[in-house]
Amino acid sequence: MSPARSLSDLLQCLQRDEPVLVPTDTVPALAIRPFAAERIWTLKQRPAHKPLILMGADLSQLRQALDQDWSPQWEQEAQAVWPGAVTLVLPLTGPLQQALNPGGTTLGLRVPACAMAQELLRLSGPLATTSINRSGQPPALNDRDASLCFPELALLGPLPWPEASGLPSEVRGWTPTGWQVLRARQLRPI
Repeated sequence: MSPARSLSDLLQCLQRDEPVLVPTDTVPALAIRPFAAERIWTLKQRPAHKPLILMGADLSQLRQALDQDWSPQWEQEAQAVWPGAVTLVLPLTGPLQQALNPGGTTLGLRVPACAMAQELLRLSGPLATTSINRSGQPPALNDRDASLCFPELALLGPLPWPEASGLPSEVRGWTPTGWQVLRARQLRPI
């Protein structure tokens, strides 16, 4: 099992460009500093054409990290859905976009509604994230699943993590005609 680490220990792991395991409001996340994102593709055995998400503590932090103009529609949508289980895919370019979506022209952004994740992100800055699983396998749903999937990686303590929905985020993409749902939010099975 992965050792639970304090917030300061986990920040040190991230400073060394090590991937870490963290809770979110949807499914737990595998996270790393954006410019070390290639380690996630290798670790998950994930095809490089599948982009990663840039997760931040809040809208202001993401805007500052991207240093690009946002349309009023993007701003309005972000304020309406964050923090929460919605990923916004925007037509952005630049170093962060290239690090998380090489060869692409968009970047997925999200602010989780999970206090533990937000605290980490406030201190670490935005992180490249994806679900905790090997490519093609179901995602981890809690700290125990996460630890079993990647026992060599540190996970944020204390344990147990807050209960998450267990469902991936809804994904909305910006198009010339407005927002389009790219992946609808599923209902939790009864």
